[in-house]
Amino acid sequence: MASNVRGTIRHRAVWGFLAAVLLGLVGVAVWMQGGERLRHGGWGERHLEGLETFGEVPDFSLIERSRRAVALSDLKGKVWVANFIYTNCPDTCPVQSAQMKELQNDFIHERDLRLVSITVDPERDTPDVLSEYATRFAADPQRWLFLTGEQERIYRLAQDAFRLGAAEIPYGKRPSSGATHTHSPRFVVVDRKGRIRGYYISTDGEAMARLRRDLRTLLGQG
Repeated sequence: MASNVRGTIRHRAVWGFLAAVLLGLVGVAVWMQGGERLRHGGWGERHLEGLETFGEVPDFSLIERSRRAVALSDLKGKVWVANFIYTNCPDTCPVQSAQMKELQNDFIHERDLRLVSITVDPERDTPDVLSEYATRFAADPQRWLFLTGEQERIYRLAQDAFRLGAAEIPYGKRPSSGATHTHSPRFVVVDRKGRIRGYYISTDGEAMARLRRDLRTLLGQG
């Protein structure tokens, strides 16, 4: 009788341990995908493009590398492309910033286009650090903004407004690449009224071509 009880307890303990491990693995997987997943229910990539309306950007206020405050009102009447990066990022950020530089050059005569890069590592990415980073990509200070501010405010903007993943990686979970934060590699196109009109993978050449096409459409609407 006693041996049966001990066996049952041992059996339950093993299954409890396995369940805990499984839940932990699922949790890590979800967390790792947070920077890559868009919370739009499972729509396909192409369904996130094409100048649909995916909501409106709420009012916000962050600090530009020039130390001036930038709010949504400063971008009203402009077409803009937003992305999330951090200056020590070893993954997609250099690619994203290179793509932003190409957009800046391709649309150099478009006075109503703005590029907006927002750091997900505001503790490290001060205005001075962002200024140095912007210089590396020859960013026009009038047309390409680099924003920082309170981390909670930035994460709320990324997750709740833009519906993009953004998170700091716990110290014990950081990969050997040196990444300290997760974030989405998508570019977000916002129209003159502050409406989100499309999401485009910055590392996909065809998606970037479609982004350029849609930007020209929005800019031509005046």
